[in-house]
Amino acid sequence: MLYHNFKRTITLSNLFSLLALSWSLSLSAQPGRDSEEEFGPAPRNAEGRVILGSASLEQKGVWTPMFSIFDPIAPVEVVPFKSWAQALYDDRQRHELEPHARCKASGLSRQFLTPYGVEFVEIPELNRLFIFDIGGPHTYRTVFMDGRSHPTDIEPSNYGHSVGWWEGDTLVIDSVGFNEDFWFGRRGLPHTEQLHTIEHFTRYNSDRIDYKITIDDPGAYTAPYTGGFNLRWSDGTELFEYICQQANYAHELMVGQESDAVDRSSTIAP
Repeated sequence: MLYHNFKRTITLSNLFSLLALSWSLSLSAQPGRDSEEEFGPAPRNAEGRVILGSASLEQKGVWTPMFSIFDPIAPVEVVPFKSWAQALYDDRQRHELEPHARCKASGLSRQFLTPYGVEFVEIPELNRLFIFDIGGPHTYRTVFMDGRSHPTDIEPSNYGHSVGWWEGDTLVIDSVGFNEDFWFGRRGLPHTEQLHTIEHFTRYNSDRIDYKITIDDPGAYTAPYTGGFNLRWSDGTELFEYICQQANYAHELMVGQESDAVDRSSTIAP
């Protein structure tokens, strides 16, 4: 399995740093001991395994982030930037020309950093799981759950190629094959086509998913690192029509923030 090959690339010193960061993030992100009593247990399928969607066909809901969508997915001070990646990240803090705000599909963690939410749909008959965006580009990501490996001739794309499996109540997704056209975090952490990620989704109760992502990109970083956040269940919310560019729902995100004094004299259209 590719996941095991990925783990072997982490040196011992990097592993200790990775575990320390993962532990601190886990402590800050996990809900309290009484969370299941407060929110109720996570729904399970007929085999007893946790599911990431609704408890029944009648129940509707989506997942939204539990922290500011403008925060980085990991503390910037612990991100092991290469010098060019640090410079690009710093530049993105000034211009904020994010592709997602221009209706481009965003893979990985950026997919979950929207106030409109996402929906997980697992179809056992197809051995596939789909993650649907609601706002923004209104696209979806396919996760192959049939035990296949990544192909050797992947055409790079915004979503890459994802394979997944269950480890107890945790969904694990291994992804490669990304292009460089999207940001995988709202603050603009860079990446290259060498990007390889492992994501963990653990549903602790009916209201929370703990999300962790490990980034391994030797083109942009000197070592792998881990980030993450919690997702909250938004009960009763359904997918709705969202026309990204034409409807102009978030024009203030096209160039800077509403409070910014934006210089619109540039001849370059966003």
